[in-house]
Amino acid sequence: MGGVKLVATTQSLFCTRIEWALKLKGVEYEYIEEDLRNKSPILLKYNPVHKKVPVFVHDDRAIAESLVILEYIDETWKEHPLLPQDSYDRAIARFWAKFADEKVVFGAWRACTAAEGEEKEKAIESALESLAYLEKQIEGKKFFGGEEIGYLDLALGWIPHWLNTMEEAGGMKLLEAERFPSLHEWGHNFIQIPLIKECLPPREKLVNYLNASLTYLRSLSANKP
Repeated sequence: MGGVKLVATTQSLFCTRIEWALKLKGVEYEYIEEDLRNKSPILLKYNPVHKKVPVFVHDDRAIAESLVILEYIDETWKEHPLLPQDSYDRAIARFWAKFADEKVVFGAWRACTAAEGEEKEKAIESALESLAYLEKQIEGKKFFGGEEIGYLDLALGWIPHWLNTMEEAGGMKLLEAERFPSLHEWGHNFIQIPLIKECLPPREKLVNYLNASLTYLRSLSANKP
């Protein structure tokens, strides 16, 4: 296989899932840290449409969007299959990954950034409803992929680390062990795996990044006419 590059940022949960996949597959790659405040020529070259990370480059051909990248990696490197072999199970895994990105990631972010009061209460309620669907999916399982880490585990692997920092930054609690015991246990076990743990950004750095983002968003809101 040709050269592999990953244009990413340390704080991005969408980027870390790609690193996990590459390490599980045993793929050597060049990691290129991107500064989104001062976008580099390489990012603009390989992702001129969205200008976002992650960008995966293989043989000088670029692919964007993290879930699409995960599938490409799985199809290109056959070691440690990520997606289920059964076509129905593959479709279900894709559905829940998309659901989590659209409803859980952004639902948790809305709850984190919402103003105190009714707005925040509604955002928290919506995020909890989305997490309840994932709780049902993991009940009675070691991993979402069964006995081994799979595609959906990587897609949801941000929950035990990033969600915890969102909770701290936003002054809220979403993933309570009493309410989501199976999801909580899965998350705890998932981030204890050495390969997974070594890719996690330092928690303090992530909290500082989120706090800075919140401060910036609140300043924008305060300056609105």
